[in-house]
Amino acid sequence: SSLSVARATSLDQSVVSYLESLSTRAYYVIYGSQDRLRDRIYNFFARDWPLAVQGAWKDVAVSSFVFALGILIGFFLVSNNPDWFYSFMSEDMASGRTPAASEEFLRNTIYDSDPDSDGLGTFAAFLFSNNSRVSILAFALGFAFALPTIVLLLYNGLSIGAFIAVFVSKGLGFEIGGWLSIHGTTELFAIALAGAGGMMIGRAVAFPGEMTRMESMRSKAEQAAIILGGVVVMMFVAGLLEGFGRQLIQNDWLRYGIGGAMLTFWLLYFFLPRKALDQ
Repeated sequence: SSLSVARATSLDQSVVSYLESLSTRAYYVIYGSQDRLRDRIYNFFARDWPLAVQGAWKDVAVSSFVFALGILIGFFLVSNNPDWFYSFMSEDMASGRTPAASEEFLRNTIYDSDPDSDGLGTFAAFLFSNNSRVSILAFALGFAFALPTIVLLLYNGLSIGAFIAVFVSKGLGFEIGGWLSIHGTTELFAIALAGAGGMMIGRAVAFPGEMTRMESMRSKAEQAAIILGGVVVMMFVAGLLEGFGRQLIQNDWLRYGIGGAMLTFWLLYFFLPRKALDQ
């Protein structure tokens, strides 16, 4: 009320600025979140994120299926005709790991260890940034009825399948499985979750029901955003595992063990029953 009077009567600008600041602070005291940052972070990891994923389990299943289908198609295409490899992966991405590479070269790339910890740290940071961009793109493209998200998941799956087929053709299938699993169970799961968030938005736009398309999209936006926020955390973990653990751990069984343990952890974390905050 005082601010309204001050503005109407053109009082001293310093008084108006003071009253505006006071009104702003009062607004946040009354309507702002009363949770401490520590509590908000705890609630996100303890309830909000896993409940958001549980609520989108159908989209997670479809996203994972599309991703896996792309991997299988890429694997079988390259296994039957190695020339397909170059349709899915560029020379820069392959870094010499192509159908023309020798078994010795491919084996060395699996077990090569870089003792320079600073180099590994830079590599981990690069992987975190790159994989996060892929996940965010899969999420962001969902608004177009989820079709671009599906295409992106398929394409990434084709690239991974083609990559695996090159090593399998040289008798290194078991080895490449361990090389990928130590970080892949986290990384690929995260990309599938990002795709699920995009599909959720796309489904809301495509089938709005009695709401307008914008209203339907907004109704799913918060849940999808929570999923994406958690995906960034998973990508950070995957980047550390890929940049450090995969290069420093040379035992195949230990690699498989870490990858399997991470997958088990994520499945239990997301799909164990939980009560919502208001229950």
